[in-house]
Amino acid sequence: MDQTLDEPPTSAIFLDNCHFSQVIFNNVEKFYVPGGDITCYYTLTQHITPRRKDWVGIFRVGWKTTREYYTFMWAPFPVDLSGDSIVQQQIQFRAYYLPKDDEYYQFCYVDEEGMVRGASVPFQFQAETEDDILVVTTQGEVEEIEQQNKDLLKENKELKESCLCLQKQNLGLQEELRLAQEKMKELEGEVCFLQTGNLELRRAQELQVGETSSAQMNLASVREQNLKLGKENKELQKGLESLKSSCEKLELEGNFLKEENKRLTEQNGCRERELQQFKEHNQEVSSEKEHLENRLKTTLDHMDQLQSQVLNQEKEMESVVRMDHDKTEQLEHLKEENRQLRITLTEQHQNRDLAKELEEKNHLFQILQRKKDEIDEKNLKLRQENNELLMRLSESSDYSARVAVPLAQVPTRPPESANLLFGNPYYNSLETSAVNVPSVKKCPLCHEVFSDDIGPRQYEDHVRSHILDCPFCDETFGDKQVYDDHMYCHSLE
Repeated sequence: MDQTLDEPPTSAIFLDNCHFSQVIFNNVEKFYVPGGDITCYYTLTQHITPRRKDWVGIFRVGWKTTREYYTFMWAPFPVDLSGDSIVQQQIQFRAYYLPKDDEYYQFCYVDEEGMVRGASVPFQFQAETEDDILVVTTQGEVEEIEQQNKDLLKENKELKESCLCLQKQNLGLQEELRLAQEKMKELEGEVCFLQTGNLELRRAQELQVGETSSAQMNLASVREQNLKLGKENKELQKGLESLKSSCEKLELEGNFLKEENKRLTEQNGCRERELQQFKEHNQEVSSEKEHLENRLKTTLDHMDQLQSQVLNQEKEMESVVRMDHDKTEQLEHLKEENRQLRITLTEQHQNRDLAKELEEKNHLFQILQRKKDEIDEKNLKLRQENNELLMRLSESSDYSARVAVPLAQVPTRPPESANLLFGNPYYNSLETSAVNVPSVKKCPLCHEVFSDDIGPRQYEDHVRSHILDCPFCDETFGDKQVYDDHMYCHSLE
């Protein structure tokens, strides 16, 4: 708190007895940056007479008396001052003596008798942050809040104007009451004077019993005048009581206006708290956005792993011809994974990187398809060459004598090969070797390997257990992380 050698004049009078409309503070900011000097602008109305010991102080909101000031500066005395003129003044507070916390404060103009003659709106000492520009609201909400603020400001201005009018009326009534009281005092003096005269007349009547009837008539007239004066005194007392009742009504109206102004101030505080909540919600949305970006990076890494798996499968397809049937099934599974990735990327259509990755995935799939077609063509050529060799060998007598295979023992193509997308041209040549080579089933989602003992129904149930259906829409997912992100988006709606 500011410590000076010359303390300002203060009083223990509560703020209910102060007049806040005689000095008006202008251009008061909501926030002042700590560490810098601030300038206070105010207007002296014609209802106040400035004096040398007037001062302007900074008070914490909620103060009761003028002794609770935080710091103060002596108010400069106006150079050109006339009775009915309005004077604009300003005063500067040094940064060293200003508060360092973020509580609400206000300017107050105090005269040399310690009475508050004006008070400003509350403000804070708070640094400007970037959070002020992170408020995310719809245009309709912003316009609605601005309209409400304009209505509140307009209503507050009208209340201030009505309060000023009521205060002016109160001053006029107080002046009339003062004149009536002075007049009543004069009448009371006259009544006292008449009562003393009446006593003197009574004493003269006792001393002069034999006074003439004219003196008795004069005494009766004096009594009548005394009665008239008593009636006039009663009427004046009734008028005084009516003036007191009107003053009490004006005070009640003034208190009601103060409460209304306080309520409006609290509503403005609520609006500011709502804006603060909007800022906090915006920060939470930003953190969620960062979290989703991290998940997106994880998905991209998973796609890279899938690409490496596809390349490994391509190498295995080129190197091992006998596993062509299994590789064909893995290719079908890769198609299913690619379809699920397309669904996932459709939900996250705003991310261009995922769209590019999907295009690369499609391009890679087309390359694999072309290589598969080339392998099938090569296999077909090899089969034709093999058939030609068999025909040549069958023409020779030695081969026909050694090889005598009945036609009924030639293996036939099972119906399962018809379900393959590209078929297996070397199925007849692989029939004999398939007895020693166990077929391997691999889950395309969790990559778990199953033996040939497991049935197709169990294998399909295992793959279907990885597929997650959204209860809110018709989307299906094969990745638990993508499914959780999708459900989180539904929870935000």
